[in-house]
Amino acid sequence: MTRAASLTTALPMAITQGDPAGIGPEIIVQAFRDAPADLAGAFVVGDVATLRRAAQAVVRPGAPAVPVAQIDAPADALRVPPRCVPVLQLPGIPGPQPWGRVSAEAGRAAADCVAWAARAALRGEISAMVTAPLHKEALAAAGVAFPGHTELLQAEAAAHQGLAVDAVPVRMMLASDELRTVLVSIHVALRDAIDAVTRGNVLQTVEIAHAALLRSLGRPPRIAVAGLNPHAGEGGLFGREEATHIAPAVAAARALGMDVHGPMAPDTVFMRARHAPGHPGEFDVVIAMYHDQGLIPVKYLGVDKGVNVTLGLPLVRTSPDHGTAFDIAGRGEADASSLIEAVRVARQLSA
Repeated sequence: MTRAASLTTALPMAITQGDPAGIGPEIIVQAFRDAPADLAGAFVVGDVATLRRAAQAVVRPGAPAVPVAQIDAPADALRVPPRCVPVLQLPGIPGPQPWGRVSAEAGRAAADCVAWAARAALRGEISAMVTAPLHKEALAAAGVAFPGHTELLQAEAAAHQGLAVDAVPVRMMLASDELRTVLVSIHVALRDAIDAVTRGNVLQTVEIAHAALLRSLGRPPRIAVAGLNPHAGEGGLFGREEATHIAPAVAAARALGMDVHGPMAPDTVFMRARHAPGHPGEFDVVIAMYHDQGLIPVKYLGVDKGVNVTLGLPLVRTSPDHGTAFDIAGRGEADASSLIEAVRVARQLSA
């Protein structure tokens, strides 16, 4: 099938602009410029002037600026030529914001773009959504009630289905070619994350990860569950959470027929799960007990290839695994590799 024929039968994909003061708009423009085949049929939800400023920021010496075109509807993206950035102008959001500065205006713009894309995906108007980085402090300054993408999308999905938020459990998965990890808790203080390590939460995380990877891998995934404490508690010497919460959750998952192992020492389980050249990992995913326990190993292996995937939603959402990088915003130095990989993963998941 030709590119033109395939696009006429496909739904477009939305990419949210992210915080306009950060690197999101820049890496979006770079992605359209450098990976036109991957970005075919995608469009940006955001502000045209913000994307045009970003296009100027990433101009290469001796090369023309990447064109940015305003579109009137998502379907128009299917007819935009390669290396042109189609932008659906979202009414009411502000234009370009000062580079690298936290502001309520930027936070509100980022949140509004995410909400628009989520609703379009829930209505079946787009195939998937890829979210450029937003800034959690800017979200808070704008009065947004959610600390990040995951929680905002969970609320949108619950509202669409007429359900309470707790009735739509979601989890964050960070994935690369070498390692996948799914988190029991996400954006909470460490003290609260420890309290979130309960039998019910751990079992629910395993179930969500199992269901998602069963679909994407086409086979039952091999799941490792990390402990919370050093040495996974060392038989209760360093904490009782493994014995009272994590091990019972693992046993319950195994009773349901899942290939689950643990709790395992958190300082070695990620090495055992890592897929490296000539060294296939023992597991397809590691269930981590809290944010940094799971994200540090994946990001250390290569932030340019990591992809954030929200599991449990009735839509496909991926994101690069880095933040807004205010310190380099506007310089044209940001690397679009993780965003391009997020687009690729979104296409795979929505196929």
